[in-house]
Amino acid sequence: MLRFFLSRLFTFVPTFIGVTLISFAFIRILPGDPIIVMAGERGITEERYAELQTQFGFDRPILVQYWDYLTGVLQGDLGQSFVTKKPVFDEFFTLFPATLELSLCAIILAVSLGLPAGVIAAVNRGKFFDRALMTSALIGYSMPIFWWALLLIIVFSGNLGWTPVSGRIDLLYYFPTDTGFMLIDSLRSGQKGAFTSAVSHLVLPSIVLATIPLAVIARQTRSAMLEVLSEDYIRTARAKGLAPIRVNGLHALRNALIPVVTVIGLMVGTLLAGAILTETIFSWPGIGKWMVDSIFRRDYPVVQGGLLLVAVFVMVVNLIVDLLYGLINPKIRKR
Repeated sequence: MLRFFLSRLFTFVPTFIGVTLISFAFIRILPGDPIIVMAGERGITEERYAELQTQFGFDRPILVQYWDYLTGVLQGDLGQSFVTKKPVFDEFFTLFPATLELSLCAIILAVSLGLPAGVIAAVNRGKFFDRALMTSALIGYSMPIFWWALLLIIVFSGNLGWTPVSGRIDLLYYFPTDTGFMLIDSLRSGQKGAFTSAVSHLVLPSIVLATIPLAVIARQTRSAMLEVLSEDYIRTARAKGLAPIRVNGLHALRNALIPVVTVIGLMVGTLLAGAILTETIFSWPGIGKWMVDSIFRRDYPVVQGGLLLVAVFVMVVNLIVDLLYGLINPKIRKR
């Protein structure tokens, strides 16, 4: 198992270097000058412009700028925001719990509904439940996030008034956010109605963010289950008189989990990408909205550091997924 872990960990190095290069180049190919953007309508003199160019290091060769950036990253320094003057690392981990809370709720919702839907569809192949569930999954996968989010806001927030439109909690509640997770902090605060308010603010963004992963997990689970259900050992288990729930839930589902776990791991990147739109629409104060605002302001350190930290998070999740392969199927550890 250690050898399996080290082989997966070794791929981190070239991937990490590639991500630093992409994050460095991405913001620089966008049109616009960060100094001009920061100056705004006030304008700026040529002398002040040259001074700021030197201050931020923009007057040095591009390769030197990248080397300085990479050296700082390896030392744990992602720089400071041009706008807030705060360390990028601190800003990221101040906002990251909000995105993580939203993403965790979304993936829990997607897995808890997607797995059973896929199993039910596979067991009832060609029947009404199969067609209904897979049609719903196709619609969910094809639906644009921004359109789906606005539709839910109009129906449940505008017409019915059941859920809030934006934010993480009502403004009348104020308490220390020690963990950054509003559900936990509101529960710890002891204020009446705070936890309920936090949950109500989380409902619509979680549903919107979970829609595509739910559809993908359901379809992948059905496909994997159909392949496993045709195996000889499944027919043998049925011939022995084992209960259908044991055959489908224990023998078939466990062997069908590897491709499903792969998809769930890949969905982490999809969730973080979807969080950008979701957080912007619902004014959710997470890293997605933070990154979008920083791109418009040409805040180089924030965009570079944010992309890098998100990529590292996705890489860690994929490493965990690889390790789960070894737990689900011991044969994989020997490869």
